Amino acid sequence: MQRRHFIASTLAACSLPMVHAQSPLPSGPIRIVVGFPPGGGTDVMARVMGQKLSVMWNTPVTVENKAGAGGVIAAEYVAKAANDGTTLLMTNISNHAIAPALYPSLPYVVERDFTPLVLVGVTPNLLICNPSQPARTLKDIVELCRAKPGTVTFGSSGAGASQHLAIELFKLRANIDALHVPYRGSAPMLTDLIGGQINYSFETMTSATPQVASGKLIAIAQTRPQRSKAQPNVPTVAELGYPGFDASTWYGLAGPARMAPAMVQRMNEDFNKVLAMPDVAEKLAGYGAEDGGGSAAKFVDFIAVEKEKWAKVVKEAKVTV
Repeated sequence: MQRRHFIASTLAACSLPMVHAQSPLPSGPIRIVVGFPPGGGTDVMARVMGQKLSVMWNTPVTVENKAGAGGVIAAEYVAKAANDGTTLLMTNISNHAIAPALYPSLPYVVERDFTPLVLVGVTPNLLICNPSQPARTLKDIVELCRAKPGTVTFGSSGAGASQHLAIELFKLRANIDALHVPYRGSAPMLTDLIGGQINYSFETMTSATPQVASGKLIAIAQTRPQRSKAQPNVPTVAELGYPGFDASTWYGLAGPARMAPAMVQRMNEDFNKVLAMPDVAEKLAGYGAEDGGGSAAKFVDFIAVEKEKWAKVVKEAKVTV
């Protein structure tokens, strides 16, 4: 009897290290789904994170672009995926904060169908234009829109995207009328902006920065309450006569609903480690991405505040798609 008890106790003790050593992470390849074409801010953030996670987890982490409907197509896809951690969403303001107010029959419920994992970063949008535009200050743009209501064009990466709602918020605050021109992604919109086919855009700093740095586009204003460290010489819209104006774009990682708590905790810890890497921090800062990291619970609270804020803008501006 004692011998049997000893053997059972020994086997139990030997099994403990194996239990502790077992990783809560997925055993197979992982996809980060992006709701916009390659080249935009969401895509860039996903690739920065994916490259580091592939090395850290010693497993392929790939980015899959499923563009359309302001990120809603990608969000729906991930919401319906298995909650084993192999399919994640690089979510953003469009599909998690704006879409719920904009689409009456949205195929998912943010609070019910996702597991928020971490806030990757918050960036300003940049009000940008082609150097040949005659109106290159915020004051002049407002005057131009009042002189030619409904004809001055502002491009976006798509209906319901952050650029679109930044335009609508600015129209409300400045009491102007302007024409929104939606594209299928930031890349074609920027091509037309550089070529002069459209006049302006409140583009994400992530994708606008390279074009501004090259001199192909001019940065007129930025849309967070304080100036980004990446663009310290570009004034905020708030500074230029619209106190409190805030039309930030943000990015974060989420998975399907009801992911295992141990997996959520481990992923959140590793995401924070990646965000703290000096080269990652430097790259994100260069794109104006700040205030990322923290717990999954912090990201849940952040999303709730953003949803409420943009629901008010959609209602007041009577935005439809």
